[in-house]
Amino acid sequence: MTVKDTVPESSDKSEKKGAADAYVPSARRVERERFKRARARRATAVAAGSTLVTAVALFLLVVNSPGWPRTRETFFSAHYAREALPKVLEGLLLNLRLLLVCGAAVLVLGLLIAIARTLRGPVFFPLRALATAYTDFFRGLPLIICLLMVVFGVPALRLQGVTTDPVLLGGTALVLTYSAYVAEVFRAGIESVHPSQRAAARSLGLTGRQTLRFVILPQAVRRVVPPLLNDLVSLQKDTGLVSIAGAVDAVYAAQIVAGKSFNYTPYVLAGLIFVALTIPMTRFTDWITARMDRRRAQGGIV
Repeated sequence: MTVKDTVPESSDKSEKKGAADAYVPSARRVERERFKRARARRATAVAAGSTLVTAVALFLLVVNSPGWPRTRETFFSAHYAREALPKVLEGLLLNLRLLLVCGAAVLVLGLLIAIARTLRGPVFFPLRALATAYTDFFRGLPLIICLLMVVFGVPALRLQGVTTDPVLLGGTALVLTYSAYVAEVFRAGIESVHPSQRAAARSLGLTGRQTLRFVILPQAVRRVVPPLLNDLVSLQKDTGLVSIAGAVDAVYAAQIVAGKSFNYTPYVLAGLIFVALTIPMTRFTDWITARMDRRRAQGGIV
């Protein structure tokens, strides 16, 4: 039996813990940490002071402008804001439903188009050509014109069994346009995966479909999450465009109230509500992007 075997394990742990507790940072390190904290406090104070001065300067510039009293009465009336708030919130539910349904449809259709554009082999050329023409056409076509064509053009055809609901037609126009943008985002993610990943998967015996499903798409989707969230933020704002078809969403509800009072405060109210809804998703996108950058820097993701 050796001396090491006779020493209890708890004794070794106590010695190690005692050594860790006995650690005392050097004077240079303490000074460096103190300097970093002082610099951070100074930067925070400068940023806060600069922001405050800028805000006060802008406020004084606006309120001292010659037309401010009339502008305040026309665009920032508390009376008309309280009057329009219930109707704007009621219309906002339609925008949220459109965001959920159209967002899911856009992701599915965009992924299918991206896969069609990345298929290899001459037999898939017609499919690739159709997918390319689709993305080229709807990315170049302004959304407002696409909405007008679908909302007013489809009912004019008088086709049997085709809906004339402005909400469904407006949602269809949103899906057609945004799926073209999202398809390009997915395609960029798919093509960013190194070819060696596909070759390694095929060498392991996976079929082309299995390689796409289990190797390529998981990496591609993970890489394009931030731009996808940005597209969803834009979609959330553009759901207000269905009001041109007559659907009573938040924007159209504001228009109804403004048309009765000839006051634009309901429009400002609807805009502020959209901004309030967009900010959390924007901050979430920033958090996802920063998290993925940190993991990529640490080698956590491919």
